[in-house]
Amino acid sequence: MKCRFCENRAYIKLHYPKMYLCSNHFIEYFEKKVKKTIDKYKLLKASEKVLVVISGGKDSAVTAYVLKKLGYAVECLHINLGIGEYSEKSEEFAKKQCELIGVPLHVVRVRELLGAGIGEVRTRRPVCSYCGLTKRYIFNKFAYDNGFDVIATGHNLDDEASFILSNLMNWNTEYLAKQGPVLPGEGTFVKKIKPLYGLTEREAVAYALAVGLEYIINECPHARGATTIEYKEILNEMEEKRPGTKINFVKGYLRKRHLFEAELEKIELKKCKVCGMPAQGEKCSFCRFWGLKEPLVFKVKS
Repeated sequence: MKCRFCENRAYIKLHYPKMYLCSNHFIEYFEKKVKKTIDKYKLLKASEKVLVVISGGKDSAVTAYVLKKLGYAVECLHINLGIGEYSEKSEEFAKKQCELIGVPLHVVRVRELLGAGIGEVRTRRPVCSYCGLTKRYIFNKFAYDNGFDVIATGHNLDDEASFILSNLMNWNTEYLAKQGPVLPGEGTFVKKIKPLYGLTEREAVAYALAVGLEYIINECPHARGATTIEYKEILNEMEEKRPGTKINFVKGYLRKRHLFEAELEKIELKKCKVCGMPAQGEKCSFCRFWGLKEPLVFKVKS
C-alpha cells in the first residue's frame, strides 16, 4: 500500500484515524499530535526547563526525542532501580538514547543511595507499590533541587486507558479525580506532564524505530502478572473490534473527571521533619518507608 500523502510505500497502517503513512509522514503525524497535546492541555511553555524521566524503554526515549526536536530545553534523569541485570541494561540503553538525542543524562542509583535495590527490602508492601513511591519521590526531589519547571514522563494512551479502567473497576475515586495529561505544580511538587497522552503504544514503537531509537524490550521482572497488563490486553481486544475505543474512552473520562473531584479529601499537609517535603504526619511516606534520618539532596554541576 502507498502513503496517503505521497507515492512512497506505506510504513504503517493507522487504525484510528484509518490511513496508511510512509515513515516520513508518520514521523510528521506523530510530532504534530504531541504538539497538539502540549497546546491543548497547556503542558509546556517555551521558556520552561524540562526533566524527562527516562527508563531505557521506548516511551520515555520518544518523549525526550520529540520534546528536544520541538525546541524545548530538555535534560534526562534515569533511576537505576538496582534490579540486577535488568537495571544495568536499562541504564545502558538510557545512555545510548541520550547520546543520540543530544541531551544531558543524570543517573541516580537506588542501591547506592538507599542501601538496597527494589525487591531487596523486607516488607509486606508489594514491590511495585514501594517502587512507584521511590521513583516518584526521587524524580520530584531531583527536579525541585535542580530548578526544573516541569517533569515529563512517557505515559501513553494505552497506559492512561488501562489506569482509568483499573481504577473504575475498583472504584478508586481519589485516583480518578487526579488523573490526566497534566498535574499542576504546587510548592515543592513540580508540575508533571504526559506529552504522549494521545498516542498509542503501537505508535510509540513505530516512531522509535522510524527515528532509530534503540530501547530495552524486557519487562521489569517484578511487573509480571500485574493487573494493568491484563487491562491493556482487554482494551487491545476492544480496539481491534472497534478502532478508536481507547481514545474515546479517555476523552470521555476527561469530560466526566469533575464528577470524582468531590471524593478528594482535603488533608492539611505538613512538612516532613526529615526532608521538608509534604507529609501527612511527622514524616513523608518515602522517609518513613526507607527509614531516613537525613534528607537526600540532589545537586548536579551547572
